[in-house]
Order: sequence, then C-alpha cells, then structure tokens
Amino acid sequence: YGRGGEVVAGDGRAVGMQVLGWGSSDSMARARLDGHQVAPSRAEFFALSDVLSLHLRLVEATHAIVRLEDLSRMKPTALLVNTSRAELIEHDALVSALNRGRPGMAAVDVFESEPILQGHALLRLENCICTPHIGYVEQDSYELYFGAAFDNVVNYLRGTPTQIVNPGALQMRR
Repeated sequence: YGRGGEVVAGDGRAVGMQVLGWGSSDSMARARLDGHQVAPSRAEFFALSDVLSLHLRLVEATHAIVRLEDLSRMKPTALLVNTSRAELIEHDALVSALNRGRPGMAAVDVFESEPILQGHALLRLENCICTPHIGYVEQDSYELYFGAAFDNVVNYLRGTPTQIVNPGALQMRR
C-alpha cells in the first residue's frame, strides 16, 4: 500500500468499491489508517478479490511474488490488473491461470520483454487486454505524446523527417 496503491484504493472507494489490502505489515497498517480493510490472509486476499490491482516495486523480495497457486484461488469472475511490473507474477503463471479461468480476466500493461511481440501468448487470449506500457499516460498528455509521434510520421512521409535519433538509418536504401 504505497503511493500507487493509495491512489487506486481512493479511486475505488470513490466509486463505491470495498477496498481490501494485503502486503507488508507497514503497508497493511497504512491501509487501515486510511480506513480500508485488510485481508485476513494472503490466500483470502486472492480468493475474495473481484478486482485485484498490483502496486509493488520490483525488488528481489517481490520478484515472482504472485504465483500460479495465488491466481488459481481467484474467482472466475475476477479481474487481475498489472500496470506495475511483469516480473511480479511468476513466469507464465498468468497465461496458465487465464487458460484455466481463474482469474476470469486480466488487464496487463507491463511485460517481461517490451515491446510485447506479436506472437505473445497473452495477446492470443480472449480474456486478456494488453496495452503497450501506456498506463502511466494521463488523458491530458495523450495529445502531447501522440500528437508529436503523428507529426514525426507525417514529416517523414513528406520527406522532411524531424527528431531523428539515428540519421544514418535514413541513408540506407530499402
């Protein structure tokens, strides 16, 4: 229950969600101070959650902290959201869990290797939404980010490329 978890918990509460936390003893104490409930156990945290959003830093202690066993406890109607770090989830555990229907759905914005490759198993699943690591982009920033990218493409097509990172690539015949 750090900065990101606190924001998401506040948003959840604002729309009427019952927020349930789990984590280190310090995290759970902060969640309680903010008026949120804390799951009685790790197993119950996964079993009780309708929407489970991960908000952890990736350090040695959190690497693969979410295992297939945890995901298998989730409801078939539950949604797992990971906009934090892909490596928080045990390698291939999410694909296996989604194929088994527990959790029933996932929304993922982070991947072990980015950009995500076209043949990635998560992209083939009907119950998983994948976004290309843009969960951090706020609505007001979209025009700035994508407007600049659009302008760069248009300028390139007009023969007047701008913001060239590797000018040598433009000299190559294709």
